[in-house]
Amino acid sequence: MNKHRYDAVIVVEGASDKALLSSFLDADIVITNGSAVPRETIDYLKHISIYKDIVVLTDPDSPGKRIRDVLDNEIPNLKHAFILKEKAIKHGKVGIAESDRETILEALNNITVNKKETESDLLMSDLYELGLMGGDNSQQKRDILEINLHIGHCNGKTLLKRLKALGLTKKEIGKALNE
Repeated sequence: MNKHRYDAVIVVEGASDKALLSSFLDADIVITNGSAVPRETIDYLKHISIYKDIVVLTDPDSPGKRIRDVLDNEIPNLKHAFILKEKAIKHGKVGIAESDRETILEALNNITVNKKETESDLLMSDLYELGLMGGDNSQQKRDILEINLHIGHCNGKTLLKRLKALGLTKKEIGKALNE
């Protein structure tokens, strides 16, 4: 089988994630070795980001989110690929290594790029108005955005941060909810 060439550096959590991706991708893959990302790894990614795009592909769980947050705070212009949790479960484990080739390729083809938060005037009150917070079906609506915007699973506070980082308006979010 021919491997797909992927020009960006892909950041994953562990060796099993790297092994799976390496089986079908020809790409530079960096391992964080868990949620306590070593300073050397951060410094390396910061340096390489000058020359290449960095795509974070971490597990759809809280340690994966923590890694994204740590790297987002340290590295400008970071890109993100998200996998739905239900597509990353095997034998009771959740992770990139538990997903499949098609799911990973779909995530890598639907990259989200963070913009500066100052580009968005979105407020928490807007999320309440859109029914994304405080309602009986708020989680279901957030799940719709997770799928339609490829932003990963998140609570209300994280949702606001990701939507602002994408520079989305209230109108654009409403449209994504109705797709």
